[in-house]
Amino acid sequence: MKDLNIGLIGYGFMGRTHSNAYKRVNDFFDVEYRPVLKAICGRNAENAQAFANQWQYESVETDWQALIARDDIDAIDICTPNNTHAEIAIAAAKAGKIVLLEKPLSMDTAEGETMVKAIEESGVANTVFYNYRRVPAVTLAKQIIDDGKLGRIFHYRANFLQDWTISEDLPQGGAALWRLDVDAAGSGVTGDLLAHCLDTAIWLNGKVTSVTAMTETFIKERMHTLTGEVQEVGIDDACAFLCRFENGSLGLFESTRYARGHKALYTLEINGEHASIKWDLHDLHRLDYFDHRDDSLTRGWRSVHVTDGDMPYMGNWWVPGLQIGYEHTFVHQVADFLTNLVKGESTAPTFADALETQKVCDAVLESARTGQWVEIA
Repeated sequence: MKDLNIGLIGYGFMGRTHSNAYKRVNDFFDVEYRPVLKAICGRNAENAQAFANQWQYESVETDWQALIARDDIDAIDICTPNNTHAEIAIAAAKAGKIVLLEKPLSMDTAEGETMVKAIEESGVANTVFYNYRRVPAVTLAKQIIDDGKLGRIFHYRANFLQDWTISEDLPQGGAALWRLDVDAAGSGVTGDLLAHCLDTAIWLNGKVTSVTAMTETFIKERMHTLTGEVQEVGIDDACAFLCRFENGSLGLFESTRYARGHKALYTLEINGEHASIKWDLHDLHRLDYFDHRDDSLTRGWRSVHVTDGDMPYMGNWWVPGLQIGYEHTFVHQVADFLTNLVKGESTAPTFADALETQKVCDAVLESARTGQWVEIA
């Protein structure tokens, strides 16, 4: 087994999910690489050391450039705010390091294009963590669609609802609340939540060709954590849009952080000529399926419990009937990445794949600004 020395930048929530994946992948998947937690990098030395102690990283850096320059680092994993993705990823690629990146790809399409160019010129293996592709039930949905069981697809609808920013007293910016700061995040729910929905949609249903959207910022001003001053809020609190797919189907998407009672409600439904499928993150191990070709006396929605060993990824875990959860999706992506690394291949979604999602996000925001349909280049 070959060692793959990981240098992780960022020790927040996503740093934990990625670290867990590296630590668990060899316990359950037969891959030829063993991730080694070589170094954690963060601006606060004390916090970075505490993270290193908890997750057993061998060393600590406070300068990401120093991390990239180290000869004992094979792969750079970027779990930092969105406005730092491009600089770090491009530098890592130019240094010949493998690059793994937490979504979204970039602040906007233009920045994303420079990142893709750097990755392609360097030829380094790369992936972007849009982890919901690797929920077994969602991967099973992909197989069902690719097998033609749904027939011609007419509708795709998805939403991602949260409620954590409703309070007017919540500040913006800083280490914990950078997602509310447009300079750090680029956008609000569009890039943070709908990007997940879009990546899954493009993977399952093909390219989006045009969109018409509306957004809203319900609380217009918030105190900024770093300055202590009340500043205008530049991110979108809510977004809803219609779209057309290249295959002729229609899409309906909604996301908000103002849906009281919902912490992370992500659902999708696809309606086809012969059959439909539904999935809900809150019941992520189940895929609902309806097939009009079933006998009329017993026709109806069925709930498929995605735990059998011949279902995607499940043969690596427990016995049928025992389910897995959110954190396992990251293990699956790392397992796929290490498997493809042996083949000399990158793992979808690559930077180029993630750029397609970024293009749609930008089109959604442009449509909301102009009140017009926007074509996806």
